[in-house]
Amino acid sequence: MAKKQKLKIIPLGGLGEIGKNITVFEYGNDIVVLDCGMAFPDEEMPGIDLVIPDITYLSKNKDKIRAIVLTHGHEDHIGALPFFLKEINVPVYGTNLTLGLVQNKLKEYNILSKIKLVRINAGSTFKAGCFTFEAIRTNHSIADSVAYAIKTPVGTIVHTGDFKIDTTPINGEMVDLTRFGELGKQGVLALMSDSTNVERPGYTMSERTVGSTLDSVFSSTKKRIIIATFASNVHRVQQIINAAHKCGRKVAVSGRSMITVLEVATSLGYTTIPEGVLISIDDIKKYRPSQLTIITTGSQGEPMSALYRMAFSDHRKVEITKDDLIVVSANPIPGNEKLVSNVINELFKKGAEVIYDSSSMHVSGHACQEELKIIMALTKPKYFIPVHGEHRHLMIHGELSTVMGVDKKNVFILENGNVLEMTGDSAKINGTVTAGNVLVDGLGVGDVGNIVLRDRKHLSHDGLIVITTTISASDLKIASGPAVVSRGFVYVRESETLMEEIENIAKATTEHLLNNNVRDWTTIKNATKAKVSEHIYQQTKRNPMILPVIMEI
Repeated sequence: MAKKQKLKIIPLGGLGEIGKNITVFEYGNDIVVLDCGMAFPDEEMPGIDLVIPDITYLSKNKDKIRAIVLTHGHEDHIGALPFFLKEINVPVYGTNLTLGLVQNKLKEYNILSKIKLVRINAGSTFKAGCFTFEAIRTNHSIADSVAYAIKTPVGTIVHTGDFKIDTTPINGEMVDLTRFGELGKQGVLALMSDSTNVERPGYTMSERTVGSTLDSVFSSTKKRIIIATFASNVHRVQQIINAAHKCGRKVAVSGRSMITVLEVATSLGYTTIPEGVLISIDDIKKYRPSQLTIITTGSQGEPMSALYRMAFSDHRKVEITKDDLIVVSANPIPGNEKLVSNVINELFKKGAEVIYDSSSMHVSGHACQEELKIIMALTKPKYFIPVHGEHRHLMIHGELSTVMGVDKKNVFILENGNVLEMTGDSAKINGTVTAGNVLVDGLGVGDVGNIVLRDRKHLSHDGLIVITTTISASDLKIASGPAVVSRGFVYVRESETLMEEIENIAKATTEHLLNNNVRDWTTIKNATKAKVSEHIYQQTKRNPMILPVIMEI
């Protein structure tokens, strides 16, 4: 009797962390990848530009991959696509705005002409290998977001993507709850649901509530209004443009990502800009403060962002004055609170008025507890797999599902790399595959690993000492040096005694080994490093990186 095949669900990123969302669905000889996102580096990754998922498993199985399917256009769901597609060229399925943003990204990496992009709409059905995908309309903080019902040979999997239930969305219709209910009646084997806001009780407020707050801000000031928000939140940007237009203000845009997203959203009809409202940032000096609104990036305090540069007087076009009202229209992402606080403090120092109360100026794009319960109640899944969020979010969401009637043994809290095997009547975690972070630094992808990061952190904490010694190979004598150079450790002119002691210890150690006929330079370097390190710690209680260099003549 032939062995019954199983569906494998393998998250390679996005579980127990913020960002880097990517999930593998595999059955027999068919693999489909859902989303392919990136994350931003944290303070433990000095010098790193981006963090992308490790796709070693997919590279080994590239012949089985039939498609990449996208839920929406946020960077944590599409940001790693150029790196993936350079290695594995497969069709990419997504909605209109999502693929508009992808197109722009692939153009930057000069691979757009090589990639097949397939546009779908909410309600569309398409096949990829043995899988049939049905896109279901949802609401999120970016337009054109969809969930998917994935018909597999063992049953239907519903993946919500990032979502909330917004009954009064800015553009389009509310989430298609009817379809979720119909799928529940037909039978859902497993639900994979967004866990980001699971700690929050109740419901997430509608995006439309921000509009009325914006209207009152615009109508109550004669100052120049500068609003920082996420570039991808085209609904928010549209509401800012509407509020500015009502008050007869011109709108200028600052920040590369903001300009890019607005161009894409406008060309595809997701943003409507009344004629004559949009002006170049170069022309803002032609208008009085009461006639101007500037929409900018930098709501997260990112050091290279437009708002950050304005705050620290480093922006070429915008100088902050007491005639400015600045609105930060976004919640700080966990870990960014200090960055945001620094920028707000600098803006206050410049005399600007700053509104940063996130409760009135920002609403989340993610579902709170009651919305998560509604999706569970409608789909009635046999198995539940919480996704998108840190580990505590997954655990809390798992507990919430048991309250909604899912059997505790049918709740799977997965980690990146876990292989969940499913049939129509069984599910279990069976092994792991390679999963983790690949670090992007400039043009280098994956060439910075843990050892390099450790060295960078060491250098940033304690500095560097280079000890250069020239040795005569013919008679094994020191020809010159040791010469000591310090960077980021101590100020040499104020620490001459310590520098002399380091030179003397390095010289004595090297001479001792040479006199004992040691010709292995590595042995000499290691001994010098150990002796100098010990002395420095005794004198300063510091551990700088010590780099002995031997030059042979």
